[in-house]
Amino acid sequence: MLKAVILIGGPQKGTRFRPLSFEVPKPLFPVAGVPMIQHHIEACAQVPGMQEILLIGFYQPDEALTRFLEAAQQEFNLPVRYLQEFAPLGTGGGLYHFRDQILAGGPEAFFVLNADVCSDFPLSAMLDAHRRQPHPFLLLGTTANRTQSLNYGCIVENPQTHEVLHYVEKPSTFVSDVINCGIYLFSPEALRPLGDVFRRNQQDGQLCLPLGEDSSGLWRGAGTIRLEQDVFSALAGQGQIYVYLTDGIWSQIKSAGSALYASRLYLGQYQLTHPERLAKHTPGGPRIRGNVYIHPTAKVAPSAVLGPNVSIGEGVTVGEGVRLRESIILHGATLQEHTCVLHSIVGWGSTVGRWARVEGTPNDPNPNDPRAHMDSESLFKDGKLLPAITILGCRVRIPAEVLILNSIVLPHKELSRSFTNQIIL
Repeated sequence: MLKAVILIGGPQKGTRFRPLSFEVPKPLFPVAGVPMIQHHIEACAQVPGMQEILLIGFYQPDEALTRFLEAAQQEFNLPVRYLQEFAPLGTGGGLYHFRDQILAGGPEAFFVLNADVCSDFPLSAMLDAHRRQPHPFLLLGTTANRTQSLNYGCIVENPQTHEVLHYVEKPSTFVSDVINCGIYLFSPEALRPLGDVFRRNQQDGQLCLPLGEDSSGLWRGAGTIRLEQDVFSALAGQGQIYVYLTDGIWSQIKSAGSALYASRLYLGQYQLTHPERLAKHTPGGPRIRGNVYIHPTAKVAPSAVLGPNVSIGEGVTVGEGVRLRESIILHGATLQEHTCVLHSIVGWGSTVGRWARVEGTPNDPNPNDPRAHMDSESLFKDGKLLPAITILGCRVRIPAEVLILNSIVLPHKELSRSFTNQIIL
């Protein structure tokens, strides 16, 4: 028997995902046509012996999350439950707090997946490796170049046994080109070291200490446990943590720009996993170039040219002569005749007028590209917005014949002219 836990964070996280996270919890943002965490759930449901999937976070269980959970349970015929933390507890605190629920029924092992990663999720291969050589912790790792490795948790492994000898989260100097993918397989005994950290935190009385860049301002009490710093770094080299290396697709999804990159990876993966989700060029239909997802309810004019890497959501209207490339068009948006949208995300219910052009600059967070602009970097330099993808928040109206370039438009704005490299409040 197996279980899976997906760590979805909460509203204080995902601030770099704004303005898109104003409208929907980040884990439910559509990537390649389906909510971000549906990719995780699909992968978990395919593992033989999977009995339950638990989501842990500190979002309020609103209508969107409840509706998603109900749909997921029906589609995958598995219990999918949400466990709400009483406060932000870090990447390990929720696991320890809900340990009784995780261990109920006596699972052989349980997967732990961060919601903000894109992967082909080689979970069955990880399970096979664990069963051949059982250990409390098995981490999924991949390679990055020397420059980009500094943005991730770095793993020094024994190349023969794959034991993790040393672990450093976001080091200041080069440690290793093997990085942590945020996908794990834990044995039940892995929860014991988390209990040790909890008791040590109680004794030390470490209250109100910041948790670092990604979680500044979060409550820091005994229940807050950071898997990476408090557990992996402490236990490395003690024969308890091992790494399984993958050469499959992987990236983080911290910002809107990285969501667009993840969409490209998932659309490419659909060739193998879900070819039915990819649009095909048909007589009298739009011209399809590369991998494109079109929701069945979308209305796309036959003279439109779509792709590569385009995802069109529910109820979207795409007019005659529209050109779309490397973009996500969200629920209910309207692209009027002859608009051009490149490297952009068009928000829910937004309208782009005739002959308008919405364009951004790709900033793919590829861990093997030394020139990639990483999500941890600032949006600004010398007081100016750095080139990045263009984002239109929900219900934005772009007039005809204007250019919106490398800009972020907050929700409910009605523009009257062109903008370049600006945040439009």
